[in-house]
Amino acid sequence: MTQPLFPLFTHLWLYCTVFLTGAAVMVIELLGTRLIAPFYGASLYVWASLISVTMIALAIGYFVGGRWADRAKRMGLTLIIALAGMFTLIVPWITGPILLATDSLGLRLGTFISTLILFTPSLTMLGMVGPFAVKLATSNLDGIGASTGSIYAVSTVGSVVGTLFLGFYLFPRIGSHEIFLGLGSGLFLLALIVAFFERKRFKLTTAILPVMLLFFIGVSLLPKITNNDHKQHHSSFQTRFERESLYGWVRVIDNPTLNLRLLTADASTIGAAGLSHGENVLTYQKIVGLIPMLAPDMSKALLIGQGAGHMATNLQHHGILTDTIEIDPAVAEAAQNYFDFTPTGKTIIGDARYEIRQLQGTYDLIILDVFTGGSEPVHLLTKETLSQIHALLSEQGLLALNFVSFLEEGTNIAVASVAKTLAEVFPYQLVFISEPGIDFNDFIFIVSKQLISIDSGTLKPDQSTWLRNRLLNLDQHAGIVLTDNFNPLEYFQANKSEYYRRMLVDSFGTEFFIR
Repeated sequence: MTQPLFPLFTHLWLYCTVFLTGAAVMVIELLGTRLIAPFYGASLYVWASLISVTMIALAIGYFVGGRWADRAKRMGLTLIIALAGMFTLIVPWITGPILLATDSLGLRLGTFISTLILFTPSLTMLGMVGPFAVKLATSNLDGIGASTGSIYAVSTVGSVVGTLFLGFYLFPRIGSHEIFLGLGSGLFLLALIVAFFERKRFKLTTAILPVMLLFFIGVSLLPKITNNDHKQHHSSFQTRFERESLYGWVRVIDNPTLNLRLLTADASTIGAAGLSHGENVLTYQKIVGLIPMLAPDMSKALLIGQGAGHMATNLQHHGILTDTIEIDPAVAEAAQNYFDFTPTGKTIIGDARYEIRQLQGTYDLIILDVFTGGSEPVHLLTKETLSQIHALLSEQGLLALNFVSFLEEGTNIAVASVAKTLAEVFPYQLVFISEPGIDFNDFIFIVSKQLISIDSGTLKPDQSTWLRNRLLNLDQHAGIVLTDNFNPLEYFQANKSEYYRRMLVDSFGTEFFIR
């Protein structure tokens, strides 16, 4: 007997199964970052952990699935997919306890171990589908190559479709918890359908009973998930706004005791104002607010990283029209509704690296303030990006850049690298420290094509003294020039990310950062 020319049509149900389970693998991997990021931040370590755990789980699944396929006589794809559905369904329920249990391990190890525990079971089960499908699709050794190639090709196409469907359509409309629950339920439905096609190997009732049992086990946990979703974690803090976006978990949080309103994105504070007066309370933004007095003729500014919008509001008081770029629409919404931010120029929603290439004309002041989620989007701190910004500045224009790190008595390689990279593009540079005498700090770099002097503007004597006390003489020799080709800034900032996260956890409590 000859092998069919198109084995795909011989086992259409089987190829549909590997297509859908391939899509499920990528949905779980991508959604995993959204469950981990509010607690551990959206750093490279989170992505590295998710990718590594996915590869580990799939490798285990391929190995175990192959052996199981050769030996199984009473169990088939139905049970494997049902187990994947149950493990997927319970992920939102166990996320909180797992994150809390791994908190003491630190940023890197804690991220990896929590990811390993949360996603290995479901991804391993989904990895087992491929070898099982190869076994079922192969009628003789002559066709094993074509069957194997077809199975894994269809599974990979499913992964591509799952990635695009989640990123472009599903995730912007539905929360990550709801997607996990929907995916788990969908896998159970797929298991029931597969049971119908496997009825020749197993009795239909024998195949369906384990599926129903596993489904009821998963569903029984849903009330616990629901109860955990909206609990108030800390009595001192009141959540006024909450939105899960493509870029993070954005919240507006009030603390009446401290007369404070915060704007947070994942595990990072990106805006703070007094509840009673609504004015900015972050010192580094006060430093930036004095910049117009260093160059009094400013009329147009660009703010990259809008946050709560305080800096744009301050510039309006100086008669400066400000365009803003903010990657997260949820942040822009919160700024207008809870921090009284009113745009004075164009409001651009998008990634700054792309958007600055589309801008026309020049600016007298550009503010780059993109610290978020405990880390920086490092592609915005390279020589290439700064060269693009240089082209947008007028001849007398200034660039102000905020950077969070440790001083380490002037030896911090991350701070020195930012200073050195700026010096490659701009000939003149001033560096200020937000809180003198404190190691962990905001560093404000002011650079220009022309000479900058504190004494050359219209600062009042007390403002000049206040600013001069924060002037920092920074040694750039310890740093490297950051480029698109080589940019180890996130590695340099690992201790900073861990410290910043611990500082927030101590303030809010660990449970405050669990969805």
